[in-house]
Amino acid sequence: MAGVLYKKEREVLEFLAQFQKQYGYSPTLAEIAAGTGHRSNSTVHSLIKSLVEKGYVQKVDGNTRVLKIVDDKVTLSLTGSKPAIELPLLGFIAAGSPLEPHTDPNASFFVSASLLSGKNTAYVLQVKGNSMIEDGILDGDFVVIEKMSEAANGDIVVAIVDDNLATLKKFYKENDRIVLKPANSEMSPIYPNHLTIQGKAVGIVRKF
Repeated sequence: MAGVLYKKEREVLEFLAQFQKQYGYSPTLAEIAAGTGHRSNSTVHSLIKSLVEKGYVQKVDGNTRVLKIVDDKVTLSLTGSKPAIELPLLGFIAAGSPLEPHTDPNASFFVSASLLSGKNTAYVLQVKGNSMIEDGILDGDFVVIEKMSEAANGDIVVAIVDDNLATLKKFYKENDRIVLKPANSEMSPIYPNHLTIQGKAVGIVRKF
């Protein structure tokens, strides 16, 4: 389960979780439509279809009315009991390009609270390119970032180098000089003149 969750899908998922918690069974399409402010059952049907395709919800065989939220952590989070946290998907990070905002400002992810320290603001960026493939971060992956301005040797950081260019690389300090190293043997390290650390990668979410 790792699909990007858009605002209307999230509203349906939240209603579904709250309804099931209160009544112990799934709502009808009409009840979901009324509860989420949609006039058309077909709109709700397409949103549920999308939630099924993204792996958040599954239909129980033999009973079209029963919808099961796949991940208990999501249910707990939506009904106010935690271990999953919803984070905003802020944009794309491509090696050596400015940070690019995501096309949908309401896109978000549920991630396990265990990934986060709880001390810093967190967000998600989508990776473009192959500069970190040897550390298992692939083109199209989503990285969970905690905002921080300092890093230790070996941390994977989001850094703004030479004023404008954003990059996701491993941070090292060597002989009082900072070097940002890719996890791709075909690419060269970066020795920035100016560096601003914007955050540290604490997890990956892969969309299959």
